[in-house]
Amino acid sequence: MFKGLKNKFSNIFGGESETEIRGSTFIQNVYEALLESDVSLEATEKISQVLAKKIQDPKKKYSREMLKKNLYDTVFEFLQGVTADTWGMLQGNSPFKILFLGINGTGKTTTIAKMARFLIERNRRVVLAASDTFRAGAIDQLSYQGERVGVKVIKHQPGSDPSAVAYDAIEHARSRGIDYVLIDTAGRMQNNINLREEMKKIKRVTQPDLTILVIDSMAANDVMEQSKTFSREIGFDGLIVTKLDTDARGGSILTISSELKKPILFIGTGQNPEDLMEFSPQWVIKKMLPEELLPSSQT
Repeated sequence: MFKGLKNKFSNIFGGESETEIRGSTFIQNVYEALLESDVSLEATEKISQVLAKKIQDPKKKYSREMLKKNLYDTVFEFLQGVTADTWGMLQGNSPFKILFLGINGTGKTTTIAKMARFLIERNRRVVLAASDTFRAGAIDQLSYQGERVGVKVIKHQPGSDPSAVAYDAIEHARSRGIDYVLIDTAGRMQNNINLREEMKKIKRVTQPDLTILVIDSMAANDVMEQSKTFSREIGFDGLIVTKLDTDARGGSILTISSELKKPILFIGTGQNPEDLMEFSPQWVIKKMLPEELLPSSQT
């Protein structure tokens, strides 16, 4: 996890005999390390600009310890900026309705099952809505995931009205005192007007308490424009970033933090139902930066 970025940051301070590094050299090295680790150009420039302000005079040389602290503080600042009170955002009147958006392949359906398990472990009752009715496989997949975590899945026939499925799931929850309704949706609306309109209809019908966009960390740069389309056309309140355990280069989380400016609620760290954790900038930065760049309190 984050191996590429960690190595790049480590190399900035390794192999040099000088106790000080020129500010401009340091900023350029960080800039290149970010780009080479799959951080987007836009995010790289934002991070570099914040770092440059901390250094002030790029012509001067600074101690390695000072530059290490500046790098830590800058990265942490971006991660801290997308931190939220996750459990607080999940509170509200029952049934609490959560609408999940995401492009196909992000792990959205698996993530919904993980979220169900997260809630069940906190003594909440959950039902799932199979509102991706355009793909028969999606209904079967959610049904399988529901069985894995022991929750009921409300589903109709393939091709049926997604909004009707979501509505029935909400009514099912109301009549049985179920706390949460988790609604799956189709994942191709970023380039299909009809599907985008369908997502808008689901949102109108269900009036979700929380709308979450699921993003694959391995393809974060590729889906950034589509994610902005979700934000513009449908709207969402927060993010879940999946497959962080397979993100070898490590830069995607900084791209997401910088460009989408939405709270990250959870991160996915594996394929098992328990592999979902609340987003923690402290945990991420500890994985992202080499040990010698961490303050003593983080090591």
